[in-house]
Amino acid sequence: MADDATIDEICVTAIADSFRGDGEILCNPIGNIPVIAGRLAKATFEPAMVMTDTVSVLAANTIPIGEPNAEKLVEAWMPYRDLFDIVWSGRRHIVMGASQIDPHGNQNFAAIGDWKKPKAQLLGLRGAPGNLVNNTTSYWIPNHSTRSFVQKVDIVSGPGYDRISQLSNEIQQNHEIRKIVSNLGVFNFLNSEKRMQLVSNHPDVTIDEIVTSTGFELLIPDGIEETRIPTKEELKLIREVIDPHGLRKSEFVKK
Repeated sequence: MADDATIDEICVTAIADSFRGDGEILCNPIGNIPVIAGRLAKATFEPAMVMTDTVSVLAANTIPIGEPNAEKLVEAWMPYRDLFDIVWSGRRHIVMGASQIDPHGNQNFAAIGDWKKPKAQLLGLRGAPGNLVNNTTSYWIPNHSTRSFVQKVDIVSGPGYDRISQLSNEIQQNHEIRKIVSNLGVFNFLNSEKRMQLVSNHPDVTIDEIVTSTGFELLIPDGIEETRIPTKEELKLIREVIDPHGLRKSEFVKK
């Protein structure tokens, strides 16, 4: 373990761990931290996983983030239209963001407030509904607060377990919210109630701090441990190979 790991690097490895066991799937992370995490997973424990260069090709080598002209070992060409064939097949794990998320995993990044007259217009539904009914989904939420972890989302972009339970068995089988990683901890839904539960708190973050920052009753199982620290090999890859410019730090507000 590397004791000098910072919170951004801990979050990167926590997201990377969500891809363990995925095998030959398309890793489709969105945003700097998730992209770094996906490339870390492929470079270490999931070499069979494929990743886009975030534009139009599948690359076999580890590409530094923030370097559009970096050399690429191209395995295949995959324009955006071809992505939908992979979406429908289910062989994909996507990491999305969430402006709001509720205890059942319903996600919102469409708008804040009443849909007819929102206080803030955001991204829209985008591909979230199709993602959630076809692919494994995880979330990265860099600002954990009662404004983002809410009792009820204003608009459902990505359906959670309570809504999916009303649909067909086939859709239920394809629906999986594997992990939520925030700047405070790691969460999942692996309980009989399919409600959000705490998996681990990040170093220097208390469970009480997480509970206070969450706008609903969070399930707290016994035996909660701290989120693991990246290994020396992982830190070297993050700092020197995947993100040498430190773009991962831009999502964290200095206190």
